[in-house]
Amino acid sequence: MTTPGVRTLSDQARSIIDLYRELPIGASACGVPYFNNKTVRARGALSVYVGKGSPSAIAEETQALLVKHHAAAGMLSTEALKRFLVENNLGIDCSGFAYHVLNAELESHGREPIAKKLYFVSGQGFLARMRCALRPAENCDVASLADDHNSQIVPISAVAPGDMITMLKGPEGSERDHILIVDRVETSPDGQPALIHYCHTVAYPEDGLYGTGSKEGTITITDSQADLLAQAWQSPDALRLLARAKASETSLRRLNWF
Repeated sequence: MTTPGVRTLSDQARSIIDLYRELPIGASACGVPYFNNKTVRARGALSVYVGKGSPSAIAEETQALLVKHHAAAGMLSTEALKRFLVENNLGIDCSGFAYHVLNAELESHGREPIAKKLYFVSGQGFLARMRCALRPAENCDVASLADDHNSQIVPISAVAPGDMITMLKGPEGSERDHILIVDRVETSPDGQPALIHYCHTVAYPEDGLYGTGSKEGTITITDSQADLLAQAWQSPDALRLLARAKASETSLRRLNWF
């Protein structure tokens, strides 16, 4: 979708982002919390229990759990519903979020689903390849999305909706790999990119247990010939991420199949 001065993801991809921000469950709705699979080990579990579920899968599993607990979503406030998701280990991690948003964007362009194309860094060997083929979302991680088999580095001057900002090998002992999705690009009168809007899902220490989930921010392009970290990371969320980005291998990348 394009308007003068603004380029955005397709409506199909934007709807996935919107659902992670506010997911209707029965008569209630809440943001999907961030899932930290570093602290919750659920090997072999359903995608919704390992941070990789689609919005519809998370909603369906939540409804099933509410029935099991003899509760109705319409009886819960937004805050209570989010607590219910957190306490039942339902949520989405950054690469699961990216997987489903990018998959929707590919499909909106008539491309094959991401599962048909993705090279899995952890999927070497027969059994590993079978595991990844059967459960692609669950086995998709930032390292795979940032691998040259799947994506390529693009210059700031060519940034477009659907591009990824990947952060690999973050500060040892603190933060893991992370990924942001470019969902909108504002352009100057001469058509050059001027402002990157991105979205992601994350848990910051100050979020506590129930404030995690979808976040967004902007990066102002001050020099289209310089690298990503030389731009102005001035929005509150971007400022929050800048130290992490500087301590990581941070790149602007695009899937090879767009």
